[in-house]
Amino acid sequence: MILLWYTCCMQVADSLSGREKAYEFIKDTILAAPEMQGRFISEQDVANQIGVSRTPIREALLLLAAEDLVQLVPKKGAYVAPLSSRQITELMELRGVIERYAAERTMTEGTVPLETMKAYIEEQRVQQHDPREFIDVDRQFHAVLVSATGNELLTKTYEGLRARQVRAGVVALFRANNRQQAVIDEHNAIVAALESGDVGAATAAITAHLDTTLKVLLNG
Repeated sequence: MILLWYTCCMQVADSLSGREKAYEFIKDTILAAPEMQGRFISEQDVANQIGVSRTPIREALLLLAAEDLVQLVPKKGAYVAPLSSRQITELMELRGVIERYAAERTMTEGTVPLETMKAYIEEQRVQQHDPREFIDVDRQFHAVLVSATGNELLTKTYEGLRARQVRAGVVALFRANNRQQAVIDEHNAIVAALESGDVGAATAAITAHLDTTLKVLLNG
């Protein structure tokens, strides 16, 4: 009886780990791929790539559909709908609210993670040839500022934007020439403003950065 219970628990654990593995892979890799925008996800291809059965793939897709990151179409599967203009605009608006607050809060409390943000900028210089990695470092650059507020709920809310943030960022890189260098310059402007202690300049630099990205995404 004990052996049966243990076996069942192990099967549940394996199922959960498989689902979580599939969830993270689809969210961070498949959804961020520019070539996957406007296409259906192949459950079998994903299963083959990460070494799990199709069951955890389906479970992961249900979770992603609940987050409105994929659309489940009967008899066709999971569709990766390109981000709409409304979704992109709302994403940038929400990021602006959170990131500007984070700048104000950390500057007031003296907790701005300047050295970490500078290190991320240097890492971006190294990763300019790899759009996906470049944008992941981009996300961390902004996330570390939000995390420095010490507000766990705010940090968790911002983390929830990760998949959309990465998708939008990768698309922006493909829509504008030399966007990588422009992002690095904009990040340097943000850090310089934070380091100067000028709250108005810091929030303006964040706004300018997000507005530029928004324009690239909407007009590219």
